[in-house]
Amino acid sequence: MSIAKLDQFGLLQVTGEDARAFLHAQLTNDIENLAPGRAQYAGWCSAKGRLLATFLVVPSAAGYLLQLSRDLAPAVAKRLAMFILRAKVKLTDVTEQWVQYGLWGAAPLAAMGLSAPADDLETIGEKEAIAVRIDAERILVLASSSRMTSDVSADDWMLAEIRAGRPLVVQATQDQFVPQMVNLELAGGVDFKKGCYPGQEIVARAQYRGAVKRRMYRLRGGPLLPGQDLYSDSAPGEASGIVVNAAGGEALAVLPIAAVESGSPIRVQPQGAVLEPLALPYAP
Repeated sequence: MSIAKLDQFGLLQVTGEDARAFLHAQLTNDIENLAPGRAQYAGWCSAKGRLLATFLVVPSAAGYLLQLSRDLAPAVAKRLAMFILRAKVKLTDVTEQWVQYGLWGAAPLAAMGLSAPADDLETIGEKEAIAVRIDAERILVLASSSRMTSDVSADDWMLAEIRAGRPLVVQATQDQFVPQMVNLELAGGVDFKKGCYPGQEIVARAQYRGAVKRRMYRLRGGPLLPGQDLYSDSAPGEASGIVVNAAGGEALAVLPIAAVESGSPIRVQPQGAVLEPLALPYAP
């Protein structure tokens, strides 16, 4: 059993009688039909279909909590609030009001009065603490106060997310990717039947017309940083890829599909060290 304090994440709170409809109209996934006690991945796009943020949407007693990269929370809260208009919705940056933990194992939950969620993305608890099962080994806990002592690094959690193939848009990569470039639909973050949201036509066109020429892959090597350019021998001297997330000597990066499928070496810099391709739990 290990615990990481996840300071890399921020948290937005969306409340009000129109909160569900508002989020459904803004995000890439189906919030209107999100079942009680279930969390969901989603993205928020610009009008050009580029991701401004990636979220884990968590139902709470007051409405919804949106987990996102901490460095984006203030700006995303301000920009997303501009779309509320006359809807009965309140959107607040509550990053400093909650503490986020990543657990490997469910033992600490009992001391918080929570049982372990049984299924992936099932949530338990609503007010003082919420547990979300991320996968068979990991549980996310959102708590209104400090409840646990961490014994591993937040990078360990990010490494697990990288190995799961889940992208986290950060400030350095904001507004650069359509959802399919970072495999968001393969990670359960896009519903192509839900109807309109900002950028929906572009996202749908990329899906059904085969317009996506770059995809996200997992690599080993580095050190690497989000937003860092990568290079392929198939395009000498030109930046052809970009790092999405990196931790523990591994990374997720958006690369040209043709370069990867041809086996062209991917490098940190032209003529530099070659990065090792690794498998994802799904096929990009």
